[in-house]
Amino acid sequence: MARFHESIFGVYFDDLDPFQILHNARYLLLFERTIGEFWGALGWSGELNHSQNPDQFHVVAANHVDYRRPFRGIGKVRVRMSVNKIGRTSLTLKFRVMPLDEDTDYAVGTRVLVCVDPELQTLFRDLLSGPEIELGARIRSAHLDSSEEMAPDSPVLICGC
Repeated sequence: MARFHESIFGVYFDDLDPFQILHNARYLLLFERTIGEFWGALGWSGELNHSQNPDQFHVVAANHVDYRRPFRGIGKVRVRMSVNKIGRTSLTLKFRVMPLDEDTDYAVGTRVLVCVDPELQTLFRDLLSGPEIELGARIRSAHLDSSEEMAPDSPVLICGC
C-alpha cells in the first residue's frame, strides 16, 4: 500500500537564484504541481463541478517551508507528498523535496487546504451546516497515508457542502 504520492520535476536555469541555488519560491511551485498530479491520479482534475466533486472547492490557508539544504544547479528533484491530517473542513498535506537517489531533504513543508462554499465562497468552518462529504474513505481507497491519529476504518469528514 502506497503511503505517499511522489513526482519528479526538472530544475532549470530560470528556477535558480543568483547563487545558482533553487529559488525559495520555487519550492511552493513544486508543491503545487505535485498536488495537481495527486488530484489527477485520483481523477479529480479538470472542470470545477460541485455535484460531481464538492471537494474541489478549497483554498490554501497556510504554507510552511523549512529549507534544510540547498539544491544547486540544474537537474531533477523528487517531491513526496502525503496526507498529514484530515479535519472536518480542512486537509493538511506534508511535502519533502529530495534528490532522486536518496531520502535526504532539501526542504520539507506543509500546506493546509480549507473547504469553501462554491457559491458563497465562504469558508465552511464559518457555515458548518448541511450534509457532509466523506473524503477519508476516498483518500484511503487511493492508498495514501492519512494521519497517525486515525484508525484505518474510521470515517473522516472534510467538507460540509
